[in-house]
Amino acid sequence: MAARKSRTAAFLTALGTTRGVYEVRRSRAPGEPARWRRSNYAGRTVDLYAGPATVLGAAAGSAPVGARGAVALAVLAAGACGAYDDRAGAGDPRRGFAAHLGALRQGEVTTGAVKLLGIGAAALAAGALLKERPVDRLLAGVVIAGGAHCVNLLDVRPGRACVGVLALGAPGLLRGGTAGALAAVPVGAAAAVVGADLGERTMLGDAGAHALGAALGAAVVAGNGRAGLAVHALGVIAGTAYGDRVGSR
Repeated sequence: MAARKSRTAAFLTALGTTRGVYEVRRSRAPGEPARWRRSNYAGRTVDLYAGPATVLGAAAGSAPVGARGAVALAVLAAGACGAYDDRAGAGDPRRGFAAHLGALRQGEVTTGAVKLLGIGAAALAAGALLKERPVDRLLAGVVIAGGAHCVNLLDVRPGRACVGVLALGAPGLLRGGTAGALAAVPVGAAAAVVGADLGERTMLGDAGAHALGAALGAAVVAGNGRAGLAVHALGVIAGTAYGDRVGSR
């Protein structure tokens, strides 16, 4: 009963906060409205309000779970790095980690490099809060950062990232304790905006996609020991490498 209440509270908090922030942003957007508009893959104009909404929703949903602030740290850092790329990196034609790391070796700090290093550092810090042994902490950091990047790679068509988070997070709702409650966080946040995303009225952007992925990764970390962490770490590394190679073409 306690586990069910915890899952429900996390889900409703994430869903309600995300939806509330999204509606407030739509009615009273800060700054010039043009700052919050982008053209999607089909050339249609959509807003970016789902991004900050899901960041704040996922962070709020994780607060009562009791994971020592690890999930909120990972979500907020991933969302901040993604938001920076949404703003400053919109016109950068470079795609893929190799391109951004190559620029970094030449002394240029790109928005992609900021995302890679910033999310990686925050994920390792979150992993250190969630696990006790050094190897487990390292694997946890890889899973959280890899989850953030993998969900972002899905966000190339309307609703794809939200639907992916819902599908990947739903099995975790069957778990008890912290793992089940943490799984409810990205599921609730994604559920709040999936309709608007599929309807091509909004997009997650890098901010929302990275935040949802970090929350999903944290739920995986909470529900697995070393063997499970190793399997998931290999999975997100392979998925990120494949998506990075395909997306950079």
